Amino acid sequence: MSTTQGSGLSGRRQQAAQNDGIILDAAREVFLADPKAPVSAVAKRAGVGISALYRRYPGKEDLLRHLCHEGLRRYNAEAEAALADPDPATAFTGFVERVVEADVHSLTVHLAGTFTPTEEMGADAMRSNELAATLLSRAKDAGAVRQDAVAQDIGLTLEACSAIRLDDPDRTRELRRRVLAMLLRTLTTTNDDPLPGPAPKPGELSGRWQP
Repeated sequence: MSTTQGSGLSGRRQQAAQNDGIILDAAREVFLADPKAPVSAVAKRAGVGISALYRRYPGKEDLLRHLCHEGLRRYNAEAEAALADPDPATAFTGFVERVVEADVHSLTVHLAGTFTPTEEMGADAMRSNELAATLLSRAKDAGAVRQDAVAQDIGLTLEACSAIRLDDPDRTRELRRRVLAMLLRTLTTTNDDPLPGPAPKPGELSGRWQP
């Protein structure tokens, strides 16, 4: 293959990647506003033809799965990076802060139950639970997190922050950081006052992912 041909192919691939990014950004915006919106609304927001979108994602479920799986992978990547931090306290708080900043949960929770997860997504979800539990266990052992906290409390904390969404993105980030700081102070307190009510059970929140 000639250099020219190789460069042309690389250029087409680069353009395809850029188009895919535009489509995914548009899909996040559209489905956050209305999970029942049609794929045509995504194409319109992205400024691409519907055929171009369907070439990448044959159906709406394919697009929804891709978006949510992307968020799940980001969550796991952040958790794995946190486990490399030798300080259990900063590893735990830094992980939660980065996931909130990345706005992972806004979309994933918003779309729960709107598509059928794949086996790969199920495996990655199990991995995310294991990673979160390990981060929490390390922080507990270091005395940095209250002993009655459970891994599912991390998910509830992230969901509480993701529920904050204003028209102003900067103000949204400010308020999320404020709420997260308050929630983290509760999780990291070392006093003996127990948290009210029974803790969420493993798998209790996963039922909503069934379509």
